[in-house]
Amino acid sequence: MTVLGMTAVIAAAVLIGTILQRVSGTGVGLVVAPVLSILLGPAFGVLITNMTTFVSGGLIMIAVWSHVDWRRFWLIMPAAVVGAIPGAWVVGQLSAGWLSIIVGAIVVFALLVTFALPRLPHLPGRGAGLVAGLLGGFFNTTSGVAGPVMVIYSRVSRWEHRSFAATLQPIFMTMGAVSVIAKLLMGSVQVNGQAGPPLGWLFPVIVVTVIAGILLGTQLAKRVSIPTARTLAMTLAGLGGAGAIIRGTMDVLA
Repeated sequence: MTVLGMTAVIAAAVLIGTILQRVSGTGVGLVVAPVLSILLGPAFGVLITNMTTFVSGGLIMIAVWSHVDWRRFWLIMPAAVVGAIPGAWVVGQLSAGWLSIIVGAIVVFALLVTFALPRLPHLPGRGAGLVAGLLGGFFNTTSGVAGPVMVIYSRVSRWEHRSFAATLQPIFMTMGAVSVIAKLLMGSVQVNGQAGPPLGWLFPVIVVTVIAGILLGTQLAKRVSIPTARTLAMTLAGLGGAGAIIRGTMDVLA
């Protein structure tokens, strides 16, 4: 695939993910991480996904600021920072094949857990939030996917959806920044000499695409139900996760 073709596919994945995130609260990491892992390799692909969630979370946060629960944000984020450190170490230790398998497996497993546990116990204490932060930070750094962990936490804590969806945006923004910084400082990902579009002009494309996705998502939010958007995001994520597992397996066996 040409660099232009890869850029078009990446932009399409970012656009779809951003639209779904604007409608339902989650979607960017689930949709973008598997696609970018297949196109750019798991380490660099997840790094770009983290950058994308930083941009999308920050811009969507502006639109939903009044509904953000900052108390829960400050409960979750310190633990997420801690969880990102071992996640960055794992990324630096694994081969591309095994990392691709792990990225896909985390996506698929998270989706299965989300669907297989329709009824979860009520855990109102701070402990559930701390665990969600730790796991979310780890998974976001290794696979670019923290959304399902947060969804499970929202269900066990009985978090009202509008506040949850709004608070996810600064959570995703901060997790994305922490994951990128941790991996770059620890040397877990090499950004030079990567196949595919140069980072210097891929990032502006992502910013423009995220803005377009937010504008489209704001209009679609008036017409598309949250369950429909979430189901579509989960379906696309499952397909992408399966593709990442297949690619990783082929690399390991080659």
